[in-house]
This record gives sequence, structure tokens and C-alpha cells, in this order.
Amino acid sequence: MTRYLNIASRIPCTSVEGPGLRYALWVQGCDIDCPGCCNQDFLPFVRRQTILSSQIVDEIEQARDYYGIEGVTFLGGEPSYQAQGLAEVATSCQRLGLSVMIFTGFRLEQLRRRNLPGVEALLDHSDIVVDGPFVAGQPDQRRNWVGSSNQRFHYLTSRYGRSIETSSFDRPAVEVRVGLDDQLLINGFPMVRSADTPFKPS
Repeated sequence: MTRYLNIASRIPCTSVEGPGLRYALWVQGCDIDCPGCCNQDFLPFVRRQTILSSQIVDEIEQARDYYGIEGVTFLGGEPSYQAQGLAEVATSCQRLGLSVMIFTGFRLEQLRRRNLPGVEALLDHSDIVVDGPFVAGQPDQRRNWVGSSNQRFHYLTSRYGRSIETSSFDRPAVEVRVGLDDQLLINGFPMVRSADTPFKPS
């Protein structure tokens, strides 16, 4: 079965959303409402881009072949709200030899307790989960990819170890792209963001 996903944004190859080169996918919709969230446009539960999970898998396979990505990262919005579709993507990614990383605003134990449809299947086919809400008053400038010190890394497989959190190969950084309409598109480490620069992943 293939499901539709409501996608806020996606990038076929990025080096700042997890270990190595990765396909990054932001889903639309989140009600956790962390103060200072850098993805404000991705919070409302509105229709953005509805795409079949199988189409996303096709894109990911092309990115693997063209860019040599090593994995996929799911962000948001809140990925657990679209866990059924993302689980389909994650299952296919692991069959393709790719790793799967998830950023969620919920604690891992909360996710399991809430028992949202598809969450267990998604976790079963993920390698890393970074959990917890972004807390602006607890900035973390030591570890890679996280914005605040309360957020935790969970290693669900043996593919990665804790050394990636402080690896010098993946220091906190941003990527800047200029779109065809001359719009500035930024993704990456949230604490680097300037207060007067809008954050809008491509």
C-alpha cells in the first residue's frame, strides 16, 4: 500500500541534516508549538504538497544514484503525525541500503505511549531518533544538528555510534541556496539563523 504525504519541503542532497550526505524531507503540520521554532511555516495543518510515498522513494533512489547519499532525514512539522506514509518510505530506504534519521518534538517514550498509527513501524525502520521539543533557553552549541541541550539521540540500530554527535566532519552549519525566483533558501543548524533572516528550506 502506498500513502500520500503532505510535504512542506524536501532537498535531494544536503550535508547539514544528519551524518553524511542525506535526502531531507520536511512534513507539514505540528501542534507542539515550540517558542522560537525555525520552521514556523511548517506548523499549520494545511495542505502543501501531497505526494505518494512511492514517488518519494523514487526520488530518494535517484538521489542515492546521483549524489551518493547515505541516508534520509525526516523533519517537520512533526513526522509522527504522518508516520504511516513515512514508515513506507523508511522501509524502502533501508532496502536501498540507506539510513533513516528522524527529528521529533515528542520524547520517544511519549511517541510510544501515544500509539499514533504507523509510529512503531516507522521506528522499526529507523536508525536514529532525535527527540524532544526545541527549547530556546537551552542552546546546544556542542552537538551536531540539535538546537537545544534537552534533545536526545536514540540509536535504534548499530549503524551509527555516539561519536557522530560531536564529529568534526559534521559541525553545525547552514546551507544557503538561491532559488530560480531569487528567493534565499536556508536549511541547517537553527541557532545560526539571524533574527532578521527568514528561514525557509527549499
